[in-house]
Amino acid sequence: MKRSFVAAALALLLLSPASARAQAGTVDLDTVRAGKFDYGKMWTFEYAPKDYFTETYGFQADDAWFEQARLSALRIPGCSSSFVSPNGLMVTNHHCVRGTESRVQRPGETLLDSGFIALSLDQERQIPGYYADQLIAALDVSDEVLAAIDRATDDSSRAQARESAYAAIEARLKQEHADLGDQLRVQIVPLYNGGRYSAYVFRRFTDVRLVAAVELQMGFFGGDPDNFTYPRHALDFAFLRVYVDGQPYKTDHYFTWGSGGVEEGDVIFLIGNPGPTNRLATIAQLEFQRDDFLPPIVAFLRSRLEALHAFTAEFPRVADSLDLRNRAFGISNSLKASDGRLAALRDPAIMARKADAERQLAGAIAEDPALRSRYGDLFDRIASLQAEKAPFTNEYAAFYGLGRGSSTSALLRRALAAYRWLQGMADSLPPDQIARLRRELELITDLPRELEQSLLSLRIQDFQRYLSPNDPILQALARGGSPEQAALQILDRSDLRTQGSVHNAVAEGRLTMEHPAVQFGKLLAERSAVLNTSLGALLSRESELEADLGRARFAVYGQSVPPDATSSPRITDGVVKPYEYNGTVAPVYTTFYGMYDLFSSFGPESDWNLPYRWRTPPQGLDLGTPLNFISTADSYGGNSGSPAVTKDLAIVGLNFDRNIEGLSRDFIYLPERGRNIMVDVRAIQAALANAYKFDRILLEVTTGRMYRTEGEAEAEAARR
Repeated sequence: MKRSFVAAALALLLLSPASARAQAGTVDLDTVRAGKFDYGKMWTFEYAPKDYFTETYGFQADDAWFEQARLSALRIPGCSSSFVSPNGLMVTNHHCVRGTESRVQRPGETLLDSGFIALSLDQERQIPGYYADQLIAALDVSDEVLAAIDRATDDSSRAQARESAYAAIEARLKQEHADLGDQLRVQIVPLYNGGRYSAYVFRRFTDVRLVAAVELQMGFFGGDPDNFTYPRHALDFAFLRVYVDGQPYKTDHYFTWGSGGVEEGDVIFLIGNPGPTNRLATIAQLEFQRDDFLPPIVAFLRSRLEALHAFTAEFPRVADSLDLRNRAFGISNSLKASDGRLAALRDPAIMARKADAERQLAGAIAEDPALRSRYGDLFDRIASLQAEKAPFTNEYAAFYGLGRGSSTSALLRRALAAYRWLQGMADSLPPDQIARLRRELELITDLPRELEQSLLSLRIQDFQRYLSPNDPILQALARGGSPEQAALQILDRSDLRTQGSVHNAVAEGRLTMEHPAVQFGKLLAERSAVLNTSLGALLSRESELEADLGRARFAVYGQSVPPDATSSPRITDGVVKPYEYNGTVAPVYTTFYGMYDLFSSFGPESDWNLPYRWRTPPQGLDLGTPLNFISTADSYGGNSGSPAVTKDLAIVGLNFDRNIEGLSRDFIYLPERGRNIMVDVRAIQAALANAYKFDRILLEVTTGRMYRTEGEAEAEAARR
């Protein structure tokens, strides 16, 4: 049985958690109903929504249209990208390639500060270890995988059957696409939490070169304060190029350059690789995240961020030398995302919509005898499992983030590393593995003493908050006094306080398995291992139940409900549309005027600083040019760099963020409040023409013709 998932949408203006709660106070939550697209619009290419796009937007969204969209889009490490010329030229966000600039940087260069422009083909720099994946084929292989799983008799054999089916499918597809040689990659992805399975065949390009990257201050204009906010004014773009056999890759699959941009009311399609979401979670699972799982994570991130900010305020030069600002941004980004997710789960209206969706699904399962007999008790079994997970939450919270270098005491990381190294020798691991474990210990960098004391003190506080007073971990740390005093005493005496003291302890033979710090590392490692085993067993059972629920869901709704995001290729539709917030209306796009207003207001010492070449508006730049714009497209982490294209497959923007109201998208898609934020191609074009004078790339994206220097043209003629 299949039925379309259609329910009356509740007309709520969900502007913020506070306003949602206010609305909930005046709305009878028993009357709240799920919306038609609460599960989102992250459509897959194997279940391409041809009829929906055609009927909704009035154009022929046929197989050829989806094929061109699929082959023009690319997946790069952690992000998305796309071809924008027939010569292998790619465009993505600057923040997607920010980490690669150090790999191509030459002595004396500071590419993050100055940006990078390759004035000729031979100046385009190959990025070591980088790649771009093009989706060649997407196939539903559910019948084959599920048949193998159904023949199994228990969870362990189900996992083995699944892996065997994967291997058989991968072998077959590798044979079918043998012409791709070593470029071939096959990935099998569970959809609907394992209710369906798809196989993706990628062509991997491994010669990817940096063509252009803006200055960090332009790509990240507004810094952390502007992250997850709108209006925005970031020029977050970079160009790459794919080479094959040492030459620019020739392709018929690319997006044309939409120089005209978009206006309010225009339809756009976003193609990318959104990271995992939790939209198919049951109410019991959502309540567990809300009450048990997320609050300790938010508390951890907030406390560590405050520690970094406090140290930076007191020792700004030291903080700059250690790049603590970037570390703090990473933590802040995680904190905002986690806080936004928690706020969504504490929103009564959102939870009421999720509950109604669950009631509808449970009712549909109950109405069908075959589904009821197989899946009728799933919601109860999943709820019971949450109760089994609850006793582990305190210990999980106590150890959370223990291995994170930017937010954890270096001394505790060394205690774990020292134990792993010494245990490796006791277990007679191969010499190269033992050497690697020793290097891991010795390469843990020092933190300034004040910061180290703060982070160690915070971890002691975590242990005190989440573990019982007589816990062996707290007994081992007992020094009397406050956590701050205990941390200071440990730092005064420990052989693991600095890289130098570690080196001396190793050289003098003092760092043995009997060493108190190593014994503490052993205690942490063993407790973590037991926790991982116990909790892991419950999570494995939960995954199997989720897979069964996914099968039931697909049996009821079919393809009308898209699967959760899985970092696999998706296409989503949206409309360029303003939204209400804080008593006003957010415009659909911002301009360079706004960027210069912020620079003028906050100055060069702020997050709204401008690099030198931008301090004065470049000659010829129209400050009214659209810079960033918004739409209702369903985006998530991993969609950075995703091309926003029109019905004619012309690229008009690059997705780079979403607003704070859109953080609830982990659980529910609410187009009335959430927006994805994009760099407008009109701003990119204006920057290439007026600020960077990058005529060869401007010519290539607008005409498709690749400019070559005289020497390059002669070399190309000789090669032919």
